[in-house]
Amino acid sequence: MSIATTDTPKSEIKSGTKPETKSETKFDAEAFAMNVARAMESGGKALAAYLKPRETGEVQDRPPAELAEVVKTFTSVAEYWLSDQSRSSDLQTKLAKDYLDLWGSAARRMAGQDAQPAIAPSPRDKRFADPEWKSNQFFDFMMQLYLLTTKWAQELVHDAELDPQTRRKAEFYVQQITNAISPSNFVLTNPEVLRETVASSGENLARGLTMLAEDIAAGKGMLKIRQSNPDNLVVGVNMATTPGKVIYQNEMMQLIQYSPTTEKVLRTPLLIVPPWINKFYILDLKPEKSYIKWCVDQGITVFVISWVNPDRRLGAKSWEDYMKEGPLTAMDVIEKVTGEMKVHTAGYCVGGTMLATTLAWLAEKRRQRVSSATFFAAQVDFTHAGDLLVFVDEDQIAALEQDMKASGVLEGSKMAMAFNMLRSNDLIWSYVVSNYLKGQQPSAFDLLHWNSDATRMTQANHSYYLRNCYLENRLSTGTMVLDNTLLDLSKVKVPVYNLATREDHIAPAESVLYGSQFFGGPVKYVLSGSGHIAGVVNPPASNKYQYWTNDNINDVNVAQWMKGAVEHKGSWWPDWREWLGSLDPEEVPARSVGTEALPPIEDAPGSYVRVRA
Repeated sequence: MSIATTDTPKSEIKSGTKPETKSETKFDAEAFAMNVARAMESGGKALAAYLKPRETGEVQDRPPAELAEVVKTFTSVAEYWLSDQSRSSDLQTKLAKDYLDLWGSAARRMAGQDAQPAIAPSPRDKRFADPEWKSNQFFDFMMQLYLLTTKWAQELVHDAELDPQTRRKAEFYVQQITNAISPSNFVLTNPEVLRETVASSGENLARGLTMLAEDIAAGKGMLKIRQSNPDNLVVGVNMATTPGKVIYQNEMMQLIQYSPTTEKVLRTPLLIVPPWINKFYILDLKPEKSYIKWCVDQGITVFVISWVNPDRRLGAKSWEDYMKEGPLTAMDVIEKVTGEMKVHTAGYCVGGTMLATTLAWLAEKRRQRVSSATFFAAQVDFTHAGDLLVFVDEDQIAALEQDMKASGVLEGSKMAMAFNMLRSNDLIWSYVVSNYLKGQQPSAFDLLHWNSDATRMTQANHSYYLRNCYLENRLSTGTMVLDNTLLDLSKVKVPVYNLATREDHIAPAESVLYGSQFFGGPVKYVLSGSGHIAGVVNPPASNKYQYWTNDNINDVNVAQWMKGAVEHKGSWWPDWREWLGSLDPEEVPARSVGTEALPPIEDAPGSYVRVRA
């Protein structure tokens, strides 16, 4: 999946907000009173924005299905500890000892003595980077109290005897709760926010509550946290600007062909299958970040699927429909435009999973339509699928299917929130503090603007994906049935370039490596630095990160694979282009966009991509 996505480097996320500026303005009691009044007025507007859709019936509040899972999971943890009196006593004694150690350390500091902290934050924890968390005894005490409690709660789950799925859910829920109650998330216990409040006489709170009201209104009664400023971030104007045309469209997708920039191009064109959870322009952000533009400049005829943002009318569209009306139809159109029966293919995240099922279907039908397959952070086996498995079991899928029946789709905002929760400190709470407590407007950041541009998913397609891939893992085991056809990845003989990213929370590197063994042809596994997005969208000109290669992919995990891997500085893009050229180096004169039979419909990026959820 994508969205999250979910993996923006912390340095880049940090740059998504305007830097603080120290104000020399002295505290003004009258101005403070005025700003508090403004904040209360905005708070009233926020409450009104929350209540209005509920009064009109647009939103019907009911306990979320996830709440039952949280209660059931924590009940299992509690039963383990409370079922044995000595075990429960030991647990309480340990927490009490930690608190007494903290109190003793704090008392010694108050008496002017040197005292080692009872616990210290991780150097990578940006929440407590401000020096006052350690220099000020009050904030230091609050921080240590929080860290000790968090450590105790995590050990509560870690040391309990639970089945793997219950443990996974308990660890995830504990992390969400402890992230939410961090003292950095509250005005009176965050030194940075307090300084800003005093320096600006509370103007930060007035600005923040105004943004909170706007964000609840934008979310139609639900909080839609802004992660970027939309100014100067317009699809087709500032992003997704690589020249091209929509040459074909149906209910499910528009097919874009990009205009050549070289005199000659590879004979075999490239078809890119992006995910439908977010929009294709992650591969065509600003020109200097655009993978699509780079491919065009490398002499490749590029075609990209732009998926529809579906509504209730399309709710019955299934995985089979996406395959037939997506990549299979695109291949037919490309043949008509270029005369080439075979294409290079690339699939990103769930688009890669779709591509893999398409390749297996073609192999079973003995149709030779593909010369190679490239996968960007995509899974075909879900044994090691990571934190997203928290949301996948029979009860949760059944509850989700029941919710989707009413509208025929899964709202993109729900999936976006799930991805954001995988890194809630970076993608939720840092923005709560920055936006609503410090009153800082996020800067214009294309990657996070894309991240918030989620799409809906049809009920039938999403249900099939969750059950056949995450829950039952049918694709790699050879038991997936699609279009009355049993799929077998071992019959996929085309060369595969399988890219994983080292810090991926959505398609873990371990999962991608393990999935490499199921293809029947040669597989080149490549591991890129960074995560699900930045590890893929890493243009050579940026000279960032690195990638590793190692031909040995059999019976090894990532740690073992890394021991024999060769590190290469910079982007993996040139390595992929060299690999692609080695498969079929023949060139032909650059092709014009479309044909007389398939004239351009509209300019890229097309109209489907502009429909917001």
